Amino acid sequence: MNPLHPKKLLLTKWTAVAPVARQKHFLVSKVIVPELPGQALEQVEIEAVHSKASRRIDWRELRDPSKWRQGWV
Repeated sequence: MNPLHPKKLLLTKWTAVAPVARQKHFLVSKVIVPELPGQALEQVEIEAVHSKASRRIDWRELRDPSKWRQGWV
């Protein structure tokens, strides 16, 4: 897998290996900036393409090929 950088995740497309609430395709809609300057980015908000439902996840979860695939597969 290509290396991921948290600051470049905005608007990237992801496919869940196991559908979440019958949703499979997601888009990173927001990168959650930490409150204190100098802290590392920890979370992103992903939005389901069809239902527009969103949830926050740790951006490192996107590196796990057993959970996520980059792009819409």
